[in-house]
Amino acid sequence: MLRKRLLPLLLITLLALLQYRLWFGKHSIPDLWELEAQIAAQVQQNANLTQRNDLLKADINDLKIGLEAIEERARNELGLIKQGETFYRILPAEQ
Repeated sequence: MLRKRLLPLLLITLLALLQYRLWFGKHSIPDLWELEAQIAAQVQQNANLTQRNDLLKADINDLKIGLEAIEERARNELGLIKQGETFYRILPAEQ
């Protein structure tokens, strides 16, 4: 009689311990969800950095190949004006 009750009780206890470990222990399901969220954030950050790197590589190639890109940068960033040119600055109308 004792044996008939002991085996199911032992199995239920073992199942409860395994469930506890699955949901609350080390390397549990909530830990997995957190790691998956971190991976998704890192993948997004890597994609952004890859896009930025591609733009920088294109800029570098433009600067290596043509003088037009260098001239454009000098005009925009340094205010370059060629000899014989007249510089006009058009300001937007105030509202």
